[in-house]
Amino acid sequence: MAERANDHPVDHAKTLSSVPGTYRQFVDELFRLRLIDREQRDFLARGLRHAAEKGDLAERALVPPSSMHLAVGDALERRALKSGLVREEGRGRFRVLAGPETVHWGYLWGAAEPVLRLPPGATVTIDTVSHEGLLADQGPPEAFFERHGVARAGVLADAAAIYAKVQHSGLGPHIVSAPIHVEGAEPGDVLVVKILDAVPRVPYGVNTMRTNKGGLPDEFTLNRSLVIPFDLERQVAKFSDNIEVPLAPFFGIMATGPARSLGRLSSVPPGAYGGNIDLKDLTAGTTLYLPVHVPGALFMCGDGHAAQGDGEVDLTAIETSMTGTFALDLVKGRPLAWPRAETRTHWICLGLHEDLNEAMRICIRETIKFLGEEKGLAPADAYALASIAVDFEVTQVVDQVKGIHAMIPKGIFR
Repeated sequence: MAERANDHPVDHAKTLSSVPGTYRQFVDELFRLRLIDREQRDFLARGLRHAAEKGDLAERALVPPSSMHLAVGDALERRALKSGLVREEGRGRFRVLAGPETVHWGYLWGAAEPVLRLPPGATVTIDTVSHEGLLADQGPPEAFFERHGVARAGVLADAAAIYAKVQHSGLGPHIVSAPIHVEGAEPGDVLVVKILDAVPRVPYGVNTMRTNKGGLPDEFTLNRSLVIPFDLERQVAKFSDNIEVPLAPFFGIMATGPARSLGRLSSVPPGAYGGNIDLKDLTAGTTLYLPVHVPGALFMCGDGHAAQGDGEVDLTAIETSMTGTFALDLVKGRPLAWPRAETRTHWICLGLHEDLNEAMRICIRETIKFLGEEKGLAPADAYALASIAVDFEVTQVVDQVKGIHAMIPKGIFR
């Protein structure tokens, strides 16, 4: 993927080695994943044999989605350019500032107009604003943070402008960056997101717990927001006078546009498009691989976290406004079912489901599939290796759709 253990560049197209299959292979995969039973598989197989005898589509590759050819408007792009919030900073380097024209509130949408179009391989720096301090029972942000000891001069001007001018969708809480259109991206491709940098924009963050939310909703029935100051020079968050938490900034939300047929989705649950994965390992220097479901990929990010534990058990991490720098590239025609990721030391597979047990099963299957595609292991051998050497960890349990991630160590492969 992005890097091997010896830091040599890797050919993404060779690394993500899955390719479109035939209809029969698709049916067999559904049966292997227990999404259809044996009787249903045999029924579909008979239909495919009949189609093959007629010279029909049985052995052709799956038909591309019709959304591949839908046009995308440029009105938002023109407004953002006119406002000065989007600019090119050099050959292949772009900047998107936060403001009412460059964010949307609470949702992910595969039909959203992009704020910027860039070629594969380009780098974009995106300013984001945290939703904490702006929600209906908190804002306006100047008053919220002043109540918690932050001077009004320390509140971001773009946060105040977004609070005043951007309509909250009512779906999810997060303020999400407007989509970035990557030229040439089509459904069935993979968007390669190299996370080059992730830096807090303010020297504080917020942890909020809410009634009927979190991992123990029946035991902590209160709404509470705790503003936590940062020592940016020492790179720690001061939880209390005698507790300091190392800063490890990452974006809880990194997404491609969901399939248009899904409509506007709440920003809370993650899915096949990525979204609110809340995977704390996606810090600077890592790479995220996201399936593309709509033309242009439509990359979005938000939900900045200064630090988080696996599980994110009280509902939130240390939520903060952040600036991220990303290199966006494509792997053409190599479809993924679920996002994958890579650090210097590990490959990461994900399982996402409302039921944590089912999320675990999906993650195990994704790990077996990865080890087969990338390392040539037979399924039984991959299953054994997953049990012997792979750590399966709880990503988060608070986003409706829960997450398990598999940490596959690179060091075990000679």
